[in-house]
Amino acid sequence: MASIELTRSSAGGARLLSVVSGLGDRFAAWKDARLTRNALSRLSDRELDDIGLTRGDIGRIAGIRRF
Repeated sequence: MASIELTRSSAGGARLLSVVSGLGDRFAAWKDARLTRNALSRLSDRELDDIGLTRGDIGRIAGIRRF
């Protein structure tokens, strides 16, 4: 008598969940960097100097990566 196995491995589902979670983490990091960059960009040069930064530091501080 033949039998059919109807269960599947959950490895594929776990991998998909990991990919989706990773994308969500990357989006959250991008959003945080964007908000930081925008907030620092609104400051005057004098205000940036008061906190020890220059306009050139904004990208580095915000975590913006150039590819």
